[in-house]
Amino acid sequence: MQTYDYIVVGAGSAGAAVANRLSAEPRNRVLLLEAGPASHPWSSIPIGYAKLLHNPAANWCYVSEPEANTNGRRIPVPRGRMLGGSSAINGLAFVRGQAQDFDTWAQMGNQGWSYEDVLPFFKRMESYEGDGDDAFRGREGPLRITNPEPRDPLYAALIEAAGQVGIAHNPDYNGASQDGIAMSQATIASRRRMSTARCYLDPIRKRQNLHIETGALTEALLLEGKRCAGVRYSVGGNLREARAGREVVVSAGSINSPQLLELSGIGQPERLRNSGIEVRHALPGVGENLRDHYAPRTRWAIGTKGLTFNDRGRGLGLMQQALRYALFGKGMLAMVAAPIRAFVRSREGLDAPDVLLGWVPMLTEPGPKGPKLSRQSGMTCYAHPMRPESKGHIHVVSADPRRPPAITFNFLSSPIDAELTMRAVGIARAIMNAPAMAALQVTEIAPGASLAGQDEILDWVRRAAETTYHPVGTCKMGSDPMAVVDAQLRVHGIAGLRVADASIMPTLTSGNTNAPSIMIGEKAADIVLRHAAA
Repeated sequence: MQTYDYIVVGAGSAGAAVANRLSAEPRNRVLLLEAGPASHPWSSIPIGYAKLLHNPAANWCYVSEPEANTNGRRIPVPRGRMLGGSSAINGLAFVRGQAQDFDTWAQMGNQGWSYEDVLPFFKRMESYEGDGDDAFRGREGPLRITNPEPRDPLYAALIEAAGQVGIAHNPDYNGASQDGIAMSQATIASRRRMSTARCYLDPIRKRQNLHIETGALTEALLLEGKRCAGVRYSVGGNLREARAGREVVVSAGSINSPQLLELSGIGQPERLRNSGIEVRHALPGVGENLRDHYAPRTRWAIGTKGLTFNDRGRGLGLMQQALRYALFGKGMLAMVAAPIRAFVRSREGLDAPDVLLGWVPMLTEPGPKGPKLSRQSGMTCYAHPMRPESKGHIHVVSADPRRPPAITFNFLSSPIDAELTMRAVGIARAIMNAPAMAALQVTEIAPGASLAGQDEILDWVRRAAETTYHPVGTCKMGSDPMAVVDAQLRVHGIAGLRVADASIMPTLTSGNTNAPSIMIGEKAADIVLRHAAA
């Protein structure tokens, strides 16, 4: 059995940041455990997410339970399983969220998590390469962030069309205000994906006090009474144990973090007993408060040829795109999953945007190994509420750590989510039918112009919507009876144990969750180091 000062479980968006900052102090001996491999060939190329979204070599490939508001479908829940976690397979969009998101966390009683409190960590983590106000943006952090220009005619038309329906262009939605339409800021630089593996781990691989172990599945936390003393994990089928002299930080993500707590006997007693797990500590909130963005993908045919990647990314066009990427780091292979997005207020009188639209300059069709490029020229626009109220849960169904937990979202169970989804689809339609889009010869494919009533649209949402892969909240931060961690990210009732990843979010942030997950890792490390120095 090896002994370290700190053990970090999960080398993903948050965990890599935690390990980097803790091991920056040479006296701290740090073990970083990752269940997946060190890397995957497709991960470094931006378009590689298309190859990794359904690839078990780098992805847990979870699926949700069927439910009424998914029309009985099981929804894919991809999660990264390699160094960098989901930052190594995601769509590369960099979205912090709104100041109101974090102020809400603080107003819920989580002292130290207001926007004013977390802004220094957002700045610390990034090296932003676009124009912006340095009061909000960081220039010297490990994570390189770029902001592409809207030079493509398709994107320029969308920005003009949005302006025609009252949605202004915002050159920096991660700055003073999120409102408006903009090109997606991206974790892409020098032609490569800027995952946390590349930005936080690669530069520190030679630190003598940091041990990174891949292919290491953490099976349980080692509890001595009400203290976490270490972890048990397996490598190649061989069980190992490691002890933590100071603390264990669980950064396994919104699916695996609650799973690990339950496998260790921390959770709802009845559920644990029903799965054959000894109850070590009753904590009813473990696995609850699951939230995600449930997003229908509206689909649009484009009659003007040569504008979408359905035209430019097939046959000889694909070779041209590969050459453009190799020479200039641009084009289809260097693309964010949704290269342009709009943060929109669904009605007048709101203080901030409440719905998100994102455009993908192509149509895809289902394929045996995941989505494939359609022969029809067109584009996709997903539209959804940013801060849904519907809450689900994640729970183990067995004491076997290799068996996936049951994921139940309860999408649209809150009436406001259904109402805002309708409004978001309506806004997408308004933009796509604005005068600036006329030259593109746009035709609505889905939901289809013939579907106009709310019941018809809602039925289509149930049949077609997927998530945007942003699960959060399953180890919620707070002081209420359903909270799992406190504002210092300490698991309630267990000493020496913290959780630091998207699972601690009390509510969803307004947009993609990778950036706030990394921020959580940065802040968690700061909390731990301050505690050690006290």
